[in-house]
Amino acid sequence: MLEYDRISGLIPTGVWIDGTSAPAASKATFAVRNPASGEILTEVADGNGDDAVRALDSAVKAQSAWAATAPRERSAMLRRAWEILTDRTEEIALLMTLEMGKTLAEARGEVAYGGEFLRWFSEEAVRIGGRYTESPAGTGRILVTQQPVGPCLAITPWNFPLAMGSRKIGPALAAGCTVIVKPAEDTPLTMLALAQIFAEAGLPEGVLSVVPGSDAAAITAPLLADSRLRKVTFTGSTRVGKLLLRQAADNVLRTSMELGGNAPFIVFEDADLEQALAGAMAAKMRNGGEACTAANRIYVHNSIREEFASRLAEKIGALRVGPGHEPGVDTGPLINERQRNSVAALVEDAVAAGAVVRTGGKTIDGPGWFYQPTVLDEVPRTARMHREEIFGPVAAIYGFDTEDDVVAAANDTEYGLAAYFYTRDLDRALRVSNALDAGMVGVNRGVISDPAAPFGGMKQSGLGSEGGSEGIHEYLDTKYVALTR
Repeated sequence: MLEYDRISGLIPTGVWIDGTSAPAASKATFAVRNPASGEILTEVADGNGDDAVRALDSAVKAQSAWAATAPRERSAMLRRAWEILTDRTEEIALLMTLEMGKTLAEARGEVAYGGEFLRWFSEEAVRIGGRYTESPAGTGRILVTQQPVGPCLAITPWNFPLAMGSRKIGPALAAGCTVIVKPAEDTPLTMLALAQIFAEAGLPEGVLSVVPGSDAAAITAPLLADSRLRKVTFTGSTRVGKLLLRQAADNVLRTSMELGGNAPFIVFEDADLEQALAGAMAAKMRNGGEACTAANRIYVHNSIREEFASRLAEKIGALRVGPGHEPGVDTGPLINERQRNSVAALVEDAVAAGAVVRTGGKTIDGPGWFYQPTVLDEVPRTARMHREEIFGPVAAIYGFDTEDDVVAAANDTEYGLAAYFYTRDLDRALRVSNALDAGMVGVNRGVISDPAAPFGGMKQSGLGSEGGSEGIHEYLDTKYVALTR
């Protein structure tokens, strides 16, 4: 397609090892498609276990020298990568739109957001601390240092193909770790483009590898079984996260997992309705609803539910759907046919159970994998979408009468990633923030992600935090040295 032809020369399509792009060991390739049309954008090297082990060989070889590199030098390299990425915003944004489907406006926002992790961790690289104290018994000195855990495997999802990578690569490189990235099969091109940017920024060979592939297990299994790998970090479904945790246990790998979500979005009776509607649009429709932090269950106090549902349906029903690179488009396609079918099945189940369709509710005929932006009202809590991630442009509204009821309903899930609520009552804001079982809570805010803040969940939504000053510690081991007095 013409849009891809404009930028194809900037994007490697091979396995990225030792700072260069090369064919996969098997010479096989797989197709990357534009979800707005189903057309093939390009063919990418189909990596396998041989490529993965070669990447680990390279990472192990580079680990000692990279760990010994001065923090200021690691910082400067990350800063240069951020600058190059920022300069190429339009090209990288178009690439993400073509391979993932989000609108150009959202893709530009992801370049800024994803790039900020590189800038943030360039600053954290020089702030890795320790301590030196006298032992309480007075018998010696206590020296505590932190050092990189070693070679890491980062497995990234398709919905934010740049930011989910930079959020892992940034702190790993800042800490002094080498990294192997397995990008999602649907969206490998953005990560390969980022690898090229790191090479231009001066990252030494072997410090970062990218192994795309159509069979994730063929790449990850030999790495997780190799004792030279010291950490795995994953963003994706809870089901896959549990499998990776089991595999990581054999070598007692450090793990950080950002897994599924089922975010409640609560609108209390005293909320500012305009703010709540704007927040619901952001929390639900960002990235077309394909986000782990998306508002999955919208609870609205019954005294204002009718007005809220009517006005939200008007806003969502007015969204223009189409290919993300076209002017004026508000919502792009879903990532693939399987995901569109999943969303459609959840809507059909809810409607069969008694939900009322306020707008949308159907797939869109024609090329590409489009689904109408949808609002469902009076959704029964027995519907599948009350307990399963929708991951699409469907807003599901549930009524409630009391604070205790809605907090109990919000917490009645195995997930605990994000939660949102709107109120003008400060006491309630503090009380409900404390009561919600979620790693991140937005109070009168529909967007909460911030590179300077820890991103992570509770319960089956994951382990560890990404971003903030906490993020770099996921890639550091603590060492205690006992010194004689």
